[in-house]
Amino acid sequence: MKSSAVRRSTTTAVLAASLVASLALAGCAKSESDEAGDSAAATGSGGGQVVATPGAGKAATCTVDQFGGAKSDLAHATVGFSQSEKEANPFRIAETASIKAEAKRRGVKLLTANAQSQFSKQISDVQDLIAKGADLLVIAPLNSDGWGPVLRAAAAKKIPIVTIDRKINATACKDYVSFIGSDFVEQGSRAADRMIEATGGKGKVAILLGAAGNNVTTERTKGFKDRIEEKAPDLQVVFEQTGEFAREKGQQVTEQLIQSNPDITGIYAENDEMGLGAVNALKSAGKKPGAVKIVTVDGTRNAVRSIVDGWISGVIESNPRFGPLAFETLDTFTKGDKVDQDIVIQDSAYTDENAKADLDKAF
Repeated sequence: MKSSAVRRSTTTAVLAASLVASLALAGCAKSESDEAGDSAAATGSGGGQVVATPGAGKAATCTVDQFGGAKSDLAHATVGFSQSEKEANPFRIAETASIKAEAKRRGVKLLTANAQSQFSKQISDVQDLIAKGADLLVIAPLNSDGWGPVLRAAAAKKIPIVTIDRKINATACKDYVSFIGSDFVEQGSRAADRMIEATGGKGKVAILLGAAGNNVTTERTKGFKDRIEEKAPDLQVVFEQTGEFAREKGQQVTEQLIQSNPDITGIYAENDEMGLGAVNALKSAGKKPGAVKIVTVDGTRNAVRSIVDGWISGVIESNPRFGPLAFETLDTFTKGDKVDQDIVIQDSAYTDENAKADLDKAF
């Protein structure tokens, strides 16, 4: 998606209060085998997603007639949900819990699968969901490419697909209906703004890249580097290495970073888990809180708490509570009404000014 397409100042209202309440997140899911709507279906008192929309009439839309399917009633449908990553990441825990909670709230039959961070497994998972009778699919893709087998299988049965959080490289309103997610370029730009503020716009910065092969990593990197180049030419990006969106890997990469660049000024971690791994590495190296400025993306409770503790300088939110918006999109679409092909959500941010007060909004 293009950040220019988003007018962050014009937003729709938050989804109905009942939808938000159903996602009040209060615990942590342990696995995909948990029953929908158990205590893990909620992760904090933070609200549901707010949609940031382009100017009226400018968004590309999709209807069931354009897609080539038939109208149906979501209440009587079976929805298949494919999660991409292991339930070790708080973002994925909250995302899955949100989908399960909303399915239960609506009384919709939900089939779930977790690819355990293996792309080949995710492809077979979705094919299995189709074989088990899924009428509609919600997919959190691990990678953006390689979805041909799934798209062909879904197309043969006219099964609508909504992707969340990451895009697949395919044609909207032909191969899939809608993508719901953040403006990742904008997230990178906002992270850069926070890094510039924290460092005074000078010094050496490292980037802990997300996993390769998806649009989130590419776009968060582009947004950050472009903004640094534009606004802070004295802030040099001297190190880039993937931490694979994992805390342990983020710690390992930061340990290497400290050895090769002991004078590093700041670290931009493209998700909170890598940023928390960086914090662990800095602690082990005897660094003091704030000695190296860290900016991350997601909004997990541990990362926001690390702002309060002085280890992280800022967190750009990436809201994982997709359940209400995903099911609302499917409901609207199956009734025959139009939905946007790109549904961009508006994300907030956490800094030392609001982290303590807003900790309960984190997931």
